[in-house]
Amino acid sequence: MAKGKVYLVGAGPGDPKLITVRGLEAIQKADAVVYDRLANPALLRHMKPGAEKIYVGKLPDRHTLKQEVINQLLVDLALEGKIVTRLKGGDPSVFGRVGEEAELVAENGIEFEIVPGITSAIAVPAYAGIPVTHRDFTSSLAIVTGHECPVKETSNIDWGKLSTATGTLIFLMGVSNIGSIRDVLLANGKPAATPVAVIRWGTRAEQRTLVGTLATIVEQVEEARFKSPAIIIVGEVVTLRDKLSWFERKPLFGQRVLVTRSRSQASELADRIDELGGEVVEFPVIRLQPPSRPEAVQALEEGLKRLSRYDWVIFTSVNGVEFFFDKLRERRLDIRLLSQAQIAAVGPKTAEALEKRGLFVDCQPDTFQAEDLLREIAPRLQAGERVLLPRGDLARSYLPEELRKLGQEVTEVDVYETVASTEGGEDVVRMLQDGDITAVTFTSSSTVTNFMAALAEAGGEELRAKLKELPAYCIGPVTAETAAAAGWTHIRVSEQATISSLVEALVSKEQ
Repeated sequence: MAKGKVYLVGAGPGDPKLITVRGLEAIQKADAVVYDRLANPALLRHMKPGAEKIYVGKLPDRHTLKQEVINQLLVDLALEGKIVTRLKGGDPSVFGRVGEEAELVAENGIEFEIVPGITSAIAVPAYAGIPVTHRDFTSSLAIVTGHECPVKETSNIDWGKLSTATGTLIFLMGVSNIGSIRDVLLANGKPAATPVAVIRWGTRAEQRTLVGTLATIVEQVEEARFKSPAIIIVGEVVTLRDKLSWFERKPLFGQRVLVTRSRSQASELADRIDELGGEVVEFPVIRLQPPSRPEAVQALEEGLKRLSRYDWVIFTSVNGVEFFFDKLRERRLDIRLLSQAQIAAVGPKTAEALEKRGLFVDCQPDTFQAEDLLREIAPRLQAGERVLLPRGDLARSYLPEELRKLGQEVTEVDVYETVASTEGGEDVVRMLQDGDITAVTFTSSSTVTNFMAALAEAGGEELRAKLKELPAYCIGPVTAETAAAAGWTHIRVSEQATISSLVEALVSKEQ
C-alpha cells in the first residue's frame, strides 16, 4: 500500500476566516483530520464527505491523548495510505510541538508539509486593538511560553535579560502563572506601572479583555476568573487599545448566531452577521435538490413542454428561479420560449435573480408575501389566462388557489424539493446545552420544523424548555407562527421578508 501524506496545519487564532488558503485546501483534501481544542470546529465543515474527524484536544487539567500518541497516530493514518491533516490552533511552529510530530513522520519516510498559521500572539492583540509594535512605543517584541513557571530553579528563559530587552512581551498559555510572571518581571526591573492586557478567547465571540498594570493585573484576573485560553501582553502598546479597539465595538460582537438555512443559501446571511461582528454557526437543517417523486418529475416535464403557451410565469423565490433555469439548461430549452409570457416576482431578490438571467419582471409588489403579489397582479389578469408557478414542494397553496378563483388556468410545478438534514446535530446540541448560542435565525417554516426534528434525533429533546428563552429571529409571519407552535416564546419578526431586514432585526435587538 502506498503511503499517504501529512499536512501539519495552523488553524489560526480562532476566527475560522483567519485560516490560510493553503490550510483550507489541506482540510478539503484530507481523508482524516486530527484536530485540537483551539482549532475552530467550524473549519471541519470544509471536510469532504466521509472524511474522518479525530479529536485529540487538550484541556488545562486533562490531556485527551499524550503527545507521543498523537505523533504515532499521524504516522499510522498515513501508513494506511490516507491524506492526514493535523489541525492545530494558531501557528504550529509557535509552541505547537510541530517539530516533534514532523520528526516522527519524517523518520517513517512519509511525505509531509508544514502549513503556517496566523499566530494568536499577533492576531489576538490586533483584535483587541493592540498592535504589538508601534514606532512611537517599540520596535521589538518577544513571544514567550507562559507554561514555564518563572520561579523554578532551572529555566530555559533568561528572565533578567528578557524583562528589559524588548518593548513588548507576549506570553502564551500563561494565565495560570500570571502571578509568578508578574513577580519575576518586577524583580528584574520592569516598572510596576507597565501596562498589561490579558485577552481570553481572542478573535471569538467570547473574546474578553482586561487592561491594567503589572501592579494590578493579577487581582483583576482573579476577580474576573479568567482562565485559559488567554494571552498576556506587557508593554506600552497596550495603551493604544482605547483608540484602536475595533472588533469589540461592532454591533453584533459577542453574539453567536445559529443559521439554519441550507448551506447553498446561507452565505449572504452568514457574511452579513460576520461583517457586524457576530460569529456564525451554520446548521443547515434543510437541503434543496431537484424533485425526486415520479409524479413531481412528470408534472415538471409536462409543464416545460408547454413553456411557450403561458401568459404569465410567477416566481416566488430565488430558489425557484435557480432550479427552474437549471432545468432549462439540462433540457436545452431556450429562454426565448418565454417571449410571450409576462413575468412576476415576489421580492426584489427574486427579481434580481431573474434580471441576471435576462428577464425583467412585469409585476413586483412593494412588499414580499404572496398576498401582496396577488393584490398587485389581480387587476392585470384576464379570465382564462395560463399561469405557470415554478416553486418548491413545500410552497403554500394560497397563491394557486386564489388565482384559480380569478379564472386563471394555473399549472404548479415543483422545481425543487426540501429535504431534512441533521449533519452536525450533536455539535449544535452540545453548544446549546453549554449556552454558547445566543440567537437562532429561521428563514422558512421548514427550517423551524426540521430544526426541532434534528434536535430530537441528536438527543436534544430535553432542550425544548431551554429554547423558549433563546431569541428566534424569523423571516415573515408564517415562519414566526411555526416557531411559536414549536414552543418558541422570544420571537422577533423582520419587517420585510429579506435577509437585510432579518439582519437589521438582529442588530436593533442588541442595541
